[in-house]
Formats: sequence, structure tokens, C-alpha cells
Amino acid sequence: MSDSREPVAIGSTPLSIDDVVAVARHGAPVLLTEEAALAVKDMRVRMLAGLDADGPPVYGLTTGVGDLYDVSVAPEHVSSAQLKMLKSHACGVGEPYPPEVMRAMILLIVRAMAQGRSGVGLGLVETLVAMLNRGVTPWSPGRGSVGYLIGTAHIGLVTAGLGRAYFEGELLPGAEAMRRAGLPVLELGPREGHALVSGTYEVTAMAALAVHDARLLTAAADIAAAMSLEALRGNDRAFDPRVQQVRPHPGQAATAANLRALLDGSAIVAAHRHHRLQDPLSLRCAPQVHGSVRDALDYAERTVTIEANSVTDNPLFSVAGDELTAHTGGNGHGAPVAMALDVLAIAVTHLLNISERRTDRLTNAHFSELPAFLAAPGGEDSGFMIPQYVAASLAAEARALAQPASVHNIPTSAMQEDHVSMGVPAGWQARQAVEYAQQGLGIEILAAAQGLEHHGTLRPGAGTGAAYRAVRERVAALEEDREMYPDLAAARELVADGSLVAAVEAVVGGLAR
Repeated sequence: MSDSREPVAIGSTPLSIDDVVAVARHGAPVLLTEEAALAVKDMRVRMLAGLDADGPPVYGLTTGVGDLYDVSVAPEHVSSAQLKMLKSHACGVGEPYPPEVMRAMILLIVRAMAQGRSGVGLGLVETLVAMLNRGVTPWSPGRGSVGYLIGTAHIGLVTAGLGRAYFEGELLPGAEAMRRAGLPVLELGPREGHALVSGTYEVTAMAALAVHDARLLTAAADIAAAMSLEALRGNDRAFDPRVQQVRPHPGQAATAANLRALLDGSAIVAAHRHHRLQDPLSLRCAPQVHGSVRDALDYAERTVTIEANSVTDNPLFSVAGDELTAHTGGNGHGAPVAMALDVLAIAVTHLLNISERRTDRLTNAHFSELPAFLAAPGGEDSGFMIPQYVAASLAAEARALAQPASVHNIPTSAMQEDHVSMGVPAGWQARQAVEYAQQGLGIEILAAAQGLEHHGTLRPGAGTGAAYRAVRERVAALEEDREMYPDLAAARELVADGSLVAAVEAVVGGLAR
């Protein structure tokens, strides 16, 4: 896989969420630094030298895993047990993970292993990097994980020439995908199976992509709100900096600043400044609601960034002088990221809820002072009647997805793992909530653009005008009923791929995310 993007270096520099997206979604190349390679090699030598059949047991290396932690593995079976572990753990079910999630998992595994605390060989780390760079993407079912183990086990199978993987758009047996990419398969040694499955890479991969997409949604939501405010003859008094200063939540202030920039120079707002004393809450309180989403995403982003740069393996190895210590711990518990994903799902559901309320106002002639359902007069056209139904349906589903997954603990492994994160279910819920919010905001933007058609020669704001033009480049104004589903799909894409935000930022400068 080739890409013109700058390489993402794995070494002493922390990974950012943007780095994860660049590799997972856009194919940016990955470079393992010499410093990282030396750290991996050094710990591997020390760990192998420290293996002693008469020494203390090392979890997952000289013992079984889970409730088999107290069962010793014979020295001659230490290596073969690693592949067996991958085979037994690769038992996902249901729809497959998207390739971008699998690529993000691989990158996060590499980042953790490159810190030299897992005891794996350099060959494994280099193979994972080569799989990313040459486009070998393991296939894995996406359901069945309580927070780890499943997707990463399927990755491990491909390194050993088993499982299945995508290569150049084709789903192949793992060995064939590796052969076509010119990569040798591995004979996994001590620790190398267990280290692949024992971290939080699965849930963190889903979280990094969801945080990135949710960040983009906040700017799109501000654009949608500003367009709706103009279409509904609203005013911008509630966005005055003096209002924000006495309640200084960072997200609220950032949202209000965005809205002021988007509406700057609006002849529509100027003409209706005294049209009503105050607007409904879905318009007037956009800074408070969108801002709360921003603040929630700050927490989620901080948590996911820490996790992406952590070592969540178990055991971990450290060296003091010449003494090697194997630490058994709980860094593999996905609670921090699972809770962040639950918060993210709640946050984007709020964006969708308030957006749907604005869409209803745009289409409801009892409140909008616009044609009923933004349709042509005469009663034979339904206009935007049913897109509002769609937004309502998505909002209802998102509310169900916003119910926290991380609190639904079910013990596993014969009560040895008696509290699990449910991070992957939380990840799926957050991912779906983001997709619903993308579509819901797309519907609002279409309806708002249609509403702006009814303001004659009055000029919209600098930002809202740019947004209107971006919409019209993809979707024509609705003059009479037509098939609407292509318009809704185009509007979602405009939000999801960043085109809407980019078009606006080209005019008003960078918007707070």
C-alpha cells in the first residue's frame, strides 16, 4: 500500500488520534525507529535468557491463561502454546470489523510492543509494520469481544499464515495474502501469541476512529445550527461573548465563537434581529448543548490518546540492573476507554437530538414561517416531510445506543475475569451513534439550505453562505418532489468526509472542533 502522506514514526514520539486515522483510514506508511527496534530486541534477549523451568511462573508464558493461570505449561510446549492460544481465541462472530478498525488495531499493537515491555521478538513487530505498509489487512468478525482478545487473535493468525486477510481488495486465506504481499509467515515463539491478544487494542482502535469522527461532527453541527437560525429568522444575541463569559465552560465559549464567525455579515440576521425577543432553545442554546459535547469529547480524546500510547499487555517486563521482573497486572482491563466510548455515544446523541428538533422547526409551518414541509404550494408535494421522520427515527435509535454498555458486566473465564469492560460493545454503539448523527445533521443541513431559498436576495453569513454553496454543489434545491434517498446520502457524505467543514473553513478560517 503506497501513500503520499508523511510516515507515522513509532518510537519515542507519542501517537495522536490523527496518526491513527492517517494509518488506518488513509494508508499513511509506518516507520519503526531504530530506538524502538533496539528496545524490542533488548527485552527479547533478556526475557529468553530469564526463562527458567525452575523459576517463578510467568502468566501466559509458562502457565495457561484466564482461569488456567495456575496450570504450568511444559517447557517444550511454551512456543506451541502461543499459536494454540491464537486459534482458540479467534472465535468472533457476526459482521466483520471494517478494515480501518483492523488497521488501527495493528498500529496500536505495534506502538505498545515497540516500548520493549512485552518480550516479543523484533520479527513480529516488523511483520506487523510490513502488513500495514503493504496492505495486508486481517479479517475478523466484529462481535463476541468483551473488550479484547477477538480481533487481535485474528490478526495473530495471519502473521502465522492462518486466518483470512484482505489484499488489494480481495479476501484471501492468510497465507496467500502474505505470499502476494511478499511477506514471510512467522513461527511464533514464546510470548508472541499472548502478547497479541492481551491488550486493549481492539477497543482503543474503535475509540480513536470514533473520537476523530465525532470531533468533525461538532463543527458540522455548528454550521447546521447557524444555517437553521438564518432560515428560521433567528437572532444571534444569545451568542454574545458577554453571555458566555459568566458561564465559562470551554466548549460553550468555543461554540458561540464558531456561531458568530459563521453568521458574520449575515443580512438575514440583520433584517430579523428584532423579529422575536428570543429564539427556541434548539437555536438559542446551541452553545450550551454543542459546547457540552465538545467538553465531553475533550475527556474522551484525552483518555484514548493516553491509552493509545500505553502498554496494556499482561504480563509486563522490566529490568533493574541485570534483574528481569515479570509484572502481572490489570492494564488490559478496558474500563477507561469503555467509559469514554459510553460518554461519546451520549454526547453525539445530544447533537442528533437537538439537530432533529431544528429540522422539525424548519419543516413545521406552525412555527417556521416557511412553506409547510418546505414544499411547493398546492398540497401535492410532501417536500421534507419524510426526511424529518428519518431524523426522528435515527434520534430514537441513538437514544438506545446511548445507554451505557460498560456497566453491563458479565463474568468470564470461570470467575477469574469476574469484571470485564464491555468496551467493544461500547465501541460499536458509539460508532453507530456517530453514523446516525452524521445522517441526522445532513438532513438538517439540507432542510436549512431549502429554507434559505425563501429569503430572497438577503445575503447569508460568510460561513453559512459557504455551507449553502457546498450543499448546492451536490444537491439541487427541491422544486418538486423527487426521490430523496440520494439527496440524504449525499448530505451525509458531505458531513462525514469533512467536505462541508472544509468549504466553510476556507472562507471563515479554522473552526473549533
